[in-house]
Amino acid sequence: MPIPAPNLYPPFNIIRLSHVDFGVTDLAASKAFYVDTLGLQITDEDDTTVYLRAMEERGHHCMVLHKSDAAHVKALSYKVYDEGELDKAHEWFSARGHPVAWVDRPYQGRTLATQDHLGMPMEFYFKMDRLEPIHQKYALYKGVKPLRIDHFNCFVPDVDEAVAFYNEIGFRVTEYTEDSESQRLWAAWTHRKGGVHDIAFTNGLGPRLHHTAFWVPTPLNIIDLLDLMATTGYVANIERGPGRHGISNAFFLYILDPDGHRIEIYCSDYQTVDPDLEAIRWDLKDPQRQTLWGSPAPRSWFEHGSTFEGLAPVASTLGASPIIAP
Repeated sequence: MPIPAPNLYPPFNIIRLSHVDFGVTDLAASKAFYVDTLGLQITDEDDTTVYLRAMEERGHHCMVLHKSDAAHVKALSYKVYDEGELDKAHEWFSARGHPVAWVDRPYQGRTLATQDHLGMPMEFYFKMDRLEPIHQKYALYKGVKPLRIDHFNCFVPDVDEAVAFYNEIGFRVTEYTEDSESQRLWAAWTHRKGGVHDIAFTNGLGPRLHHTAFWVPTPLNIIDLLDLMATTGYVANIERGPGRHGISNAFFLYILDPDGHRIEIYCSDYQTVDPDLEAIRWDLKDPQRQTLWGSPAPRSWFEHGSTFEGLAPVASTLGASPIIAP
């Protein structure tokens, strides 16, 4: 199926992804992982919730950890251009039969909760409390020195349908993997902010969250994190990498938090600001699309993902298989 033409005048204006809300079973263990090991900064906390931001971010949080009986993802959140865009989004989703609700979220202004075509929870806001800049407070830099949240990647049962839906609300495809036999999409990378992606879609049992990615300064920060994890009890949480992706050209590492939520540590992709930039096609059987160099992805990378709260995933209808490490 052909990639849709970029929708340059969407019904409402999303600036970028903003934050993720994780349900975690042991708040202290998750806090130790994200703060002491990765280096995210606590912006507020109580007995049930921890709010975190990365070093370049001025918004109050890019990640929320809330204590839960079971690990899950509560929502993926996005920032829009101004308050009026929230009303446009409410009207657009409501007119298409999606559930819509105005919800209260700490440290945010008016927030719209809704769902995509698969029922995956999405939230939109304009105002979030601003915090003082800390990007030059170098004494605070710990762990992998995370600078900002970069993207989400989600398993979906039909990537073509996901690309079509998100294209309607303005997400532009930068790269994609196509199965030559069926001519269907195996995966696609889509963006709003001018990087390779804000949200990507991978074929599989879904919807589930495959990973959340954080941008770091250099590949050497990733090496430092590996040394740290290997000597502080987290060696088993290293799932894949380091290596370099063919798609996105990014230097990467994939790790698992104490509840199995996958985190990608990421740097070195490229700018995609031009609205007429052509998407790059990769064949599913090309081994360098997933790994330009480095070990192939393990089977867990194609099968394990985080479920969304109250949403049962369904199987994919695409029978094609990727390249998996032996």
